[in-house]
Amino acid sequence: MSSKELLRMKTKKPNGNGLSSSGWEMRPGGMLVQKRSSDHISNQSSNIVVPIITLKVKYGSSYHEVKISSQATFGELKKMLAGPTGLHTEDQKIFYKEKEKDSRNFLDVSGIKDGSKLVLIEDEISREKRYLESRRNAKMENASKEITSIRLEIDKLAKQVANVEMDIYGGKKVTETLLLSLIEMLMTQLIKLDGITADGDLKLQRRMQVKRVQKYIETLDMLKIRNSTLGNDNAKVSMNHKNRIFTGQMAKSIYSQQEQSKMGNFADEKSPGSVVVTTKWETF
Repeated sequence: MSSKELLRMKTKKPNGNGLSSSGWEMRPGGMLVQKRSSDHISNQSSNIVVPIITLKVKYGSSYHEVKISSQATFGELKKMLAGPTGLHTEDQKIFYKEKEKDSRNFLDVSGIKDGSKLVLIEDEISREKRYLESRRNAKMENASKEITSIRLEIDKLAKQVANVEMDIYGGKKVTETLLLSLIEMLMTQLIKLDGITADGDLKLQRRMQVKRVQKYIETLDMLKIRNSTLGNDNAKVSMNHKNRIFTGQMAKSIYSQQEQSKMGNFADEKSPGSVVVTTKWETF
């Protein structure tokens, strides 16, 4: 290539990316090199083979050989060790050259090579935390089931309360035992809710059901009062009759003729020094 051709190539202005249209590119140091195409780069990267390495992992008194990609993370290695060791990935601690490795670190970056030896131990603190968390989740699951069961029972009782309310406000008297029975069943559900320990959203659900039960019990108390004022005609006559007896306005027909004659005979008897007795009824 002549000096004139090189001069013409250098005088060509590069584009915005520092690339000339002639297939050359300017490096940051000012060196002019031939431009590499993206197709060439992709072909080179596709031809790169990631080596598979064999690691020896000591756990307790046993050794485990693991074949894994050299560019894998320690987290992926823990997943492979979970099966043969029986340890959960969160309960594993891997040490290389007496240093614990984070699950996000890469094997090759950490200096792991084919035949490297690692040590695996169980993280007891993590295991305990996981155990407590599993117990807490189990309790929350049971609490959720209990609240759902109680809610269904309250729904059934709510329908009965609504039916009783319609009867009483429609003028139909119901038995007091029915009202007391509904109150007792609602109180039973309230006691069940009180025995449930819940947090977060479950606590709000439990509180909502408690308020529902309290509202239905208050409704039944009001219905008891209204129901007591309802009655048939015989009950009204009996009540009026009792009121007349209490006020002294009893009809004369109630008294028997026999009692009146006895009182008359007793008043007509006369003997020397006898006293005539006259009975008078006070009106209260």
